[in-house]
Amino acid sequence: MRTKVLMVCLGNICRSPLAEGLLASKVNPEKVWVDSAGTSNYHVDDLPDVRSVEVAQKYGLDISQQRGRQFTIEDFDQFDYIYAMDNSNYENILQLARNEADRQKVSLILNKTYPDQNKDVPDPYYGGQNGFEKVYQMLDEATSLIAKEIG
Repeated sequence: MRTKVLMVCLGNICRSPLAEGLLASKVNPEKVWVDSAGTSNYHVDDLPDVRSVEVAQKYGLDISQQRGRQFTIEDFDQFDYIYAMDNSNYENILQLARNEADRQKVSLILNKTYPDQNKDVPDPYYGGQNGFEKVYQMLDEATSLIAKEIG
């Protein structure tokens, strides 16, 4: 049975597609399945932000075919691990949790890199290309740690 990991941000076009692409590139696809979603419905079926696509391509990753989707309660049933990009989305996900088992699946992705510091991956949407580069580097480090943990 494959381990299933979900990356979640607000719109599912900037941070979580990068996190999905990064982790997917570091694990065996026969053992680990990675997906992403947003807590909002702003970008359902949209392609990732062109700046996320460009920074991923710079490092040899192709995330251009991903499509935005909204996080649902059913995701608690489908996924073993749910990583929120920031505290706001973490809280939004927890509000949908039905029980403690659901809540136990959710964590902040940067707590992998900075344990118990509850740091946010900043939303680069309104910033320049440099913000996407910084987000890529943060997520690259965190997904490397996750990949080591789950195989």
